Amino acid sequence: MEVLWMLPLLVVPVLFWTSSTFVFYFKKCFYVAYMMLLAMVAIPICILKCGGRDIENMRVIRFLVRHVKYFLGLRIEVSGWEHLQAEGPFVIISNHQSSLDVLGLMEVLPDRCSTIAKKELLWAGTVGLVCWLGGIVFINRKKTSDAKSVMSNTAKIMLRDQISLWVFPEGTRNQKGDILPFKKGAFHLAVQAQAPIIPVVFSSYSNFYLRKEKQFKSGTITLKILPKIETKGLTSDDVTPLCERSYGVMRAAFLEISCQSPQSNGPSNH
Repeated sequence: MEVLWMLPLLVVPVLFWTSSTFVFYFKKCFYVAYMMLLAMVAIPICILKCGGRDIENMRVIRFLVRHVKYFLGLRIEVSGWEHLQAEGPFVIISNHQSSLDVLGLMEVLPDRCSTIAKKELLWAGTVGLVCWLGGIVFINRKKTSDAKSVMSNTAKIMLRDQISLWVFPEGTRNQKGDILPFKKGAFHLAVQAQAPIIPVVFSSYSNFYLRKEKQFKSGTITLKILPKIETKGLTSDDVTPLCERSYGVMRAAFLEISCQSPQSNGPSNH
């Protein structure tokens, strides 16, 4: 019986060293479970701190999540911090590769900034509840009219409450080694709020995370914060060129930092 009890303790390390597929699923399951646990811890703190749904709760969430990268063997290198020192509300846009983007997002998320997320996330257990408490704006991607209405109301809230928002303009996760064409919702939002756009680019995860190949190694995520793009004086007629300009500078930065991303592994002291 004692031998049977110890068997998992012997098998797990062996699988960890010999099976990349096992490591992939182990890390994925750990990541999801641990984030739900952290959300469970954050929920009462957020309620006690702010009394309910409030963008200030993002400080709590940010503090609790920032260490998760170390457990996954990841490190995050950031350049362009000075471009986030903007006053007033702004719209951050970034490329979207996987749920791991949350780690980079929380690494650089400014104060009084929340995100826009798909409505389905609201039902993701404790994570969904803590996202709601953090003031995350949920949109129904299946109903364009509803999404436009939410964006319009959000622009008014940004101006009234002086808050900023983080948006993934690709609209879906993409791990194809490039950036998908942008949807225009984030740019309509920025123009309606007359708020500058700050592009944030994540390097490709392909050197450590490949979903189809079931690989999840240690590695480095490079984040590059680009200079803000002004929208003052722009109208809805300017949304398309604004979108194209933003896509162009972000794609160029993505290709640059993805080629330069270090191949070495392990967390740093950042």
